[in-house]
Amino acid sequence: MESNNERRSRPKAHQEDMLSALTDDILLSILRGVDLATAARTSALSTRWRDLPWLLPELNLHARDFLPAPCTDSPVAGAQPVDFYSRIPLQHIDQAMASLTRAAGSFLRTRRSGNVVTRLSLEIHLLSNYSREIGPLVRDAINSGMVKDLYLAIVDDENPNHCKDGDMVQKAQNVGAFFSAYPNMLLCITRLQLCNLRFAEVNINHILFDCCKQLQHLSLDHCDVGDCSVWQINAPNSTLRVLEIYYSYLKRLEVLCLPKLERLHWEVWMHYEAPLRFGSVPSLKDLFLLCGAPLAHPGFSFSQLLTGAMGIHALTLNFQGEKLWIQPERPQLLRTAFNKLRKLSIHGVYVEFDLLWTINLLEAAPTVEIFDIEIFEHPCQKPYWGCVGLQRVQPSWKLPAFTGCNKWQLRELHFVNFSPLVRHHMLFVRAMMDRAPNLKTVLLKRDEEPCKACEAMAALPPPIGGIFPRGKEQQEEIAKQLRGNRVLSSAQIIFSSSVSTVIF
Repeated sequence: MESNNERRSRPKAHQEDMLSALTDDILLSILRGVDLATAARTSALSTRWRDLPWLLPELNLHARDFLPAPCTDSPVAGAQPVDFYSRIPLQHIDQAMASLTRAAGSFLRTRRSGNVVTRLSLEIHLLSNYSREIGPLVRDAINSGMVKDLYLAIVDDENPNHCKDGDMVQKAQNVGAFFSAYPNMLLCITRLQLCNLRFAEVNINHILFDCCKQLQHLSLDHCDVGDCSVWQINAPNSTLRVLEIYYSYLKRLEVLCLPKLERLHWEVWMHYEAPLRFGSVPSLKDLFLLCGAPLAHPGFSFSQLLTGAMGIHALTLNFQGEKLWIQPERPQLLRTAFNKLRKLSIHGVYVEFDLLWTINLLEAAPTVEIFDIEIFEHPCQKPYWGCVGLQRVQPSWKLPAFTGCNKWQLRELHFVNFSPLVRHHMLFVRAMMDRAPNLKTVLLKRDEEPCKACEAMAALPPPIGGIFPRGKEQQEEIAKQLRGNRVLSSAQIIFSSSVSTVIF
């Protein structure tokens, strides 16, 4: 340890620049934690920092990072699809693209010879002539071997509800023309996100599955191949592992052959029939479906939808507090599709809906080890239902004869937005504890993430189920009620919130 005299005798500049004494690897790891615009500004700190931003192994050129005013609706990281539906002024987008273009030229033209970009993440708007400047930069970087892995997001700030069909067709043609102008870009794309496009006059299958040889992750936000269209994918040579679809007017997606597909995520479809049909998807392990069905929705047979997808390990169904869009079926019909299921998540169940109907799904999937229930209660939607004078439709599933409970492998029950004052919540948890012999953990928690629409209401009505129990005495009393006199389960009951976790 140096003495105080040694520290005082050291030059002041040297004392203040201890950070610069760190190795390049450590400093670059620090720079990776900020956006590229901020990283570039650090080059003005000193000669030690001058070249560091140009040595970053990963470049994130995102339009949202160059906006003159922050876009609060956009995610911080690039791991989630970008939501630009916040009506960003056109001049702000133009300024962001101008700054991004200059940054792309600086980072891609001036990198040292042999310094490879392990991943280039590029998020752009196709407006004005910026694509004609960025396209050649990326093309040349790929041709020189500098860039080998490309994440590309072609984003759009228009709300899907305001998009006109003709504009969507034209935007799709612009995207097709961009790819045609720089075909080597397609060879390096491993992740692609597209927004507000209608591929009625562009062969999207050729682009995605014939040209994008390395594509592994595809996100389509408000995209389709025509009004009320059926999109068929038959790509035996595709490397696609993840397919995400958001807010689509597709009538149906028919995945005839995608041998590497592991995860399919679809949020919001507009038609009443089953949105999916599977052919050969031997690697599909994770299926996520989210949609708030209107009262007129007749529902569809879930066993028929899953025909061809027999290897699913994790299944999430989210009803957004609306009518269930899967028809009641006997567990025997679902058993074949559920024979490898390990985690079952039922989300968006309206707070007043009975939950015992979900036991039908557990009867069909005795291999499930984690059962995840999430209740939907949003006061912001009550004025709408009161205005139209309608009532939500209770689930019509009948309780099965509990013949296979001794075969259940259920180990964990997760219950989000548990309300002890709602009688059927208590009945449901007790039923699970009573009938699942291998149950080890019952996790009861409250969703702490606030709803912006609910927060905006002048006066929030009290929750139907009351306040989540936070006091240990109240939690202990509820734990005793759940165990009761007849429930012999030894499962631990955990109450979890942002302020505490208590185990009984």
